[in-house]
Amino acid sequence: MLKTEIAVFGGGCFWCLEAVFQQFKGVRAVKSGFAGGQVEDPTYIQVCEGNTGHAEVVWIDFNPDTISYEMLLEIFFEIHDPTTRDRQGADLGPQYRSIILTMSDRQTQQAQAMIGRLTRDQRYQSPILTEVKPLAAFYPAEFYHQDYYLNNSRQPYCQLMIWPKLIKMKEKYSRLLRSRRQKKLAGP
Repeated sequence: MLKTEIAVFGGGCFWCLEAVFQQFKGVRAVKSGFAGGQVEDPTYIQVCEGNTGHAEVVWIDFNPDTISYEMLLEIFFEIHDPTTRDRQGADLGPQYRSIILTMSDRQTQQAQAMIGRLTRDQRYQSPILTEVKPLAAFYPAEFYHQDYYLNNSRQPYCQLMIWPKLIKMKEKYSRLLRSRRQKKLAGP
């Protein structure tokens, strides 16, 4: 029986995070959605208005025997800027904040340890502002947000924002990526 764990991260647009994490061996599924707020079953429009308390996040179902939670954390910190409050690039608002929603005390400890290590190593010039808290609820985004990059890789946003992140991941973590036969790395 395959082991499975869940990781939930928010670091800007969920399309970017989803596209990156889908590339890794051991990641069984990635679902875009919303978490961290107080409104039940929010819509994308409600979350974009910035009043729900939710962030755009990804739910990552992974096999810890193939890819560890710690490695997922490392990738997460590699693909977004955890030092900006409520912002990633041109995306502005609390729904784009850096957040780790944990499923256990162990995940909370690992997330806090990673932040401590990155801080000690002075990886960033500014303090890490990533929020770490237990997951209360996850709400899947509408169907058209799922597999967004895989279905829309030719759109300008995808080519400008997502494709460079995928190239960076390919260069840095090539040994951890799925083979092209397992999942196509779509690009321009």
